[in-house]
Amino acid sequence: MTTPSVAVIDYGMGNLHSVASALAKVGGDVEIRVTDERAQIISADRIIFPGVGAIRDCMGEIRRLKLDEVVNHCIDAGKPVLAVCVGMQALMTRSEENGGVDCFDTIAGQVRFFGENHKDADGNKLKVPHMGWNNVVQKKAHPLWKDIADGSRFYFVHSYFVQAEDESLVTGTSDYGREFHSVLSRDNVFAAQFHPEKSGEAGLQLLKNFLDWDGKPSP
Repeated sequence: MTTPSVAVIDYGMGNLHSVASALAKVGGDVEIRVTDERAQIISADRIIFPGVGAIRDCMGEIRRLKLDEVVNHCIDAGKPVLAVCVGMQALMTRSEENGGVDCFDTIAGQVRFFGENHKDADGNKLKVPHMGWNNVVQKKAHPLWKDIADGSRFYFVHSYFVQAEDESLVTGTSDYGREFHSVLSRDNVFAAQFHPEKSGEAGLQLLKNFLDWDGKPSP
């Protein structure tokens, strides 16, 4: 029997050790490949597309390594894909960051800045980036929500948030002075703004669910 494999895409943006460690903790005998090699990614059973940092730098490296083509190939092939943080933002049409950067346009929508003078409903100033734990409200059922309570807290680090055009793709929302789309899903893609590998038991459960997922959206 072939050992199941997951490729963690490495384009030099962020420490992927914590992602690999979290996968190893929940994955049993799964083969974890932290790689930028096309063949290693395409031949894997599942794909994790992470990212931290400025979108211009991330997209620059992604395009230089032609990983945008690889990610879209895997999506089109029906492989389960988990996009995290900047990985999620990269799937959108365009980001406001760095004066405006074109992204994959795999999912129609924009990436917006919270703002320099971001405030809550009571007028209290909120720090940007949004950094720390926040609740995620589950907006629709999904296999990756298995055994995760609605409203569970996950760990966020971001100054920009996603606005998808198609509301039917919104799988989770969070609130930080305004409601934003913290989770999107479409077919075999699940995209989260938070970092599951830094999100305690709920995050580990989500990664376990991802490793068990066949890429079909029905629970």
